[in-house]
Amino acid sequence: MSNDLFTLIARARAAGLAFVLGANVAGLAVLASQAQSQNIVSQKGRQFAPGEMSINKGATIVIVNDDGDLRHHAYVDSDKFKFDSGDQEPGSKTTVQFPVAGTFDVLCAIHPKMKLTVHVK
Repeated sequence: MSNDLFTLIARARAAGLAFVLGANVAGLAVLASQAQSQNIVSQKGRQFAPGEMSINKGATIVIVNDDGDLRHHAYVDSDKFKFDSGDQEPGSKTTVQFPVAGTFDVLCAIHPKMKLTVHVK
């Protein structure tokens, strides 16, 4: 093969690699943005992390059971809003949308000391 053909192939490979890397970086930025907009809450070590957050009315939070061997059971019992996740197995995710303004305590029916306070504007 001639040097011109090797050069052409090398440039094509470099352009393809640059495209793939650029797409991956863009994809990571989208995932990071989605994680922030979804308000992710971890359940680990018999506590919610963070333990308090503020969101806008209509926003959602994603509650993730990050404990390797513990079940959780998130719920809200308020005059304005009720939610019950049912038992959450390790690794599971539960999405909660808060349709009304107010301050709500998300509790765990299995671990009574767990508490997440959600301020909805």
